[in-house]
Amino acid sequence: MKNCTKSWIAFFSLGAMLTGCGEPKNLVLPAVTPATSSEVLAATRDADAKVVLVNMWASWCGPCRMEFPDLVKLQKDYAARGLKVVFVSWDDTPQIASKFLAKQGVTTASFIKSSAQGDQDFINSINPKLTGAIPATLIYDSTGKLRDMWEGAVSYEEFSQKINSVLGGQT
Repeated sequence: MKNCTKSWIAFFSLGAMLTGCGEPKNLVLPAVTPATSSEVLAATRDADAKVVLVNMWASWCGPCRMEFPDLVKLQKDYAARGLKVVFVSWDDTPQIASKFLAKQGVTTASFIKSSAQGDQDFINSINPKLTGAIPATLIYDSTGKLRDMWEGAVSYEEFSQKINSVLGGQT
């Protein structure tokens, strides 16, 4: 009887977690604002940042989920050196993106691609060399000049190398 009771408790606990009932009640959801490509590009010209990394992602994208912990670690590790990370979600709603960001430990405001702009127009306006694959990452210097870009997931070490090349060894 005890084993049966434990099984039912485990079953209902698992069901609650799968339906979202098991989420922590104190989960702070970061702001996720719909943005056009112009608004995202404006964020790359941040006077307080030496390097701005723009990462386009979606919670349903396996490679995006795989590299996300490295992006969060990168944001923390390089903030003092002048790195600003701008997350741009391709999820269907800001709520989906915000829940994913909160679970990843992101507390900074982020963007979601605005439905006011078509996907291809958004992509071409960010950079015509992008194919639309995600994750996609672009690195800008302090003037807003594009210094590097790629599509596909990379490791923390690759992110660090690319950021350090823009920082030029500055501390």
